[in-house]
Amino acid sequence: MNIALVAETAPAKTLIPIIEKLDDDEIISLTHDTGAMELLSPYSVDIKAIGESRKNTSVKRSNFTIGRLVLQDTYKTYKALKNSDTDLVITCGNSGDVRKGILAAKKLDIPVLHMEQDIYNPIEMIAYANLITVPNNVAQKNLKKMYGIKNTFNIRGYPQAEYVNRMELESKEEIYEKYGVDDFYVLFLGGDTRATDIPDIISEIQKLDKTILIVPYRFDVKYISKLITRRNVYVIDGFVDLLSLMKASQGVIYCAGMGVTIEVGALSIPAIKLLGFHRQHASNDLARKLGITVVSEYDIASSIDSMKQPNGERLVKNGYKASLKVAELIHEMKIFTKDPGGLSSMKKIWNQRKKYR
Repeated sequence: MNIALVAETAPAKTLIPIIEKLDDDEIISLTHDTGAMELLSPYSVDIKAIGESRKNTSVKRSNFTIGRLVLQDTYKTYKALKNSDTDLVITCGNSGDVRKGILAAKKLDIPVLHMEQDIYNPIEMIAYANLITVPNNVAQKNLKKMYGIKNTFNIRGYPQAEYVNRMELESKEEIYEKYGVDDFYVLFLGGDTRATDIPDIISEIQKLDKTILIVPYRFDVKYISKLITRRNVYVIDGFVDLLSLMKASQGVIYCAGMGVTIEVGALSIPAIKLLGFHRQHASNDLARKLGITVVSEYDIASSIDSMKQPNGERLVKNGYKASLKVAELIHEMKIFTKDPGGLSSMKKIWNQRKKYR
């Protein structure tokens, strides 16, 4: 079977344990993300770039500019799929790459298996996926209740947890030597961070009498650095082995979604999750279930000393079972006969996503 994967970095970590369990399938990967390219390259016969990063800055792009770029990238995805003799498209996450992948696959009449983890803010195009996997029973019920989507399958876990659990990490001593500190906290500004919230977040963490290493992810290092006004708060520029850095820290403060929540959970790293842009989010639900405190940036100081290790053992165990189940589903797509949600479901998701604009 010829399979096309469409994913960014965090979803790629979900897909890897699955494709490792496939036999004799040829994989091509489509992404705009260099991190995803590096992760998926060892498993792929070909990698296709389908656009460029929409790097977050303090400047907001116009809707016209965003729309033009999305159309350009969707056409690149269409051409890549058309020339690859693809039997199945697998998408994961709620990024723009998923939208491009499903739209192009629908135009070419290629079946789509989509892995959904955030029921509150999915990409509207999942309404046209042939099969949607969900991590738990609550998500399955809510997709039906909120959007009228019934073509779902509960895999009962998060495959990314398996991937994270088996990663080889740098030792704490190596991290201490690299960054010159051995008693620090990590602040990770991920995909759930709004540029307009960053000044308040930085202001609040500077009230802590602790050493803080800031990982800005998609945000501009110079922009973040200008906000730093006290010693022992550092912005890391360039590549970061985030898992090793977080594991070596005293704890993690993060404003991000499902990917980092699974990472700190699987590695049992003490953490605080900031509410961020999406106040209602499946990653908040998972964090609370794992025992991670979810707070606003204004509650960091009162919460940091009560951080505790999340219990990640079951998360990892269920992640392995889930990846095995998806690998089985890939070759059983024909047995799922329920129709996609279609236009009605797409409109309902679109209206839901308006809450976050």
